[in-house]
Amino acid sequence: MSTTYNYEYRAAHSDEWQDAMGLAWRVFLKFVAPGYCEQGVNSFRDFVTDNTLYRMFMTGSYRLYGAFDAGRLIGMITLRGEQHISLLFVDEKYQRRGVGAALIDIAGQFSCGKPGESRLTVNAAPDAVGFYRRVGFLDMDTEQLADGIRYVPMQFFL
Repeated sequence: MSTTYNYEYRAAHSDEWQDAMGLAWRVFLKFVAPGYCEQGVNSFRDFVTDNTLYRMFMTGSYRLYGAFDAGRLIGMITLRGEQHISLLFVDEKYQRRGVGAALIDIAGQFSCGKPGESRLTVNAAPDAVGFYRRVGFLDMDTEQLADGIRYVPMQFFL
C-alpha cells in the first residue's frame, strides 16, 4: 500500500528565509555535524547565517524553494548560479516521503530553462551521497575537504 503526500512546493517568500536557514541548521546538526570536525560545523553555521547570502536571496541571485505541509516549511533547497544546489534539507519527520526528490525536480525545472545549462551540481555531504545517487546524481570526483566541510562533488544531467 503506497501513501500519497500532498505538499505544496514553491519559491520561498522573503519572510521565510529565517525558517529555511533554521531548518537547514537543525537537520545539519542531527545528521551531518556528527561526521564533521569543529571547523566544519563552524563553517556551515557561518554559511547559513551569512548576511551576504540573504542579500543575494533578496536580489534573486540565490534561489530558495520550499516544501510546505499545511503552511509549515518541511523542506528547502537553494540554487547558486542557477544550477548548483547549495543547500537541500528536509525535516526529519518528512524524510523518505519524496520531498527531497521533489525539491530537486523544482530546481531542475528552474535550471533547465536556462540556455547552456543542462545539469545540476551539488557538493553532497557524505551521509547524503546515497540519496543523491538514488535520484540520479553521479559522482564527479572522490570525497573532498574544504574548511572542515567533507563533500563529494556530484552532478545530474537534465
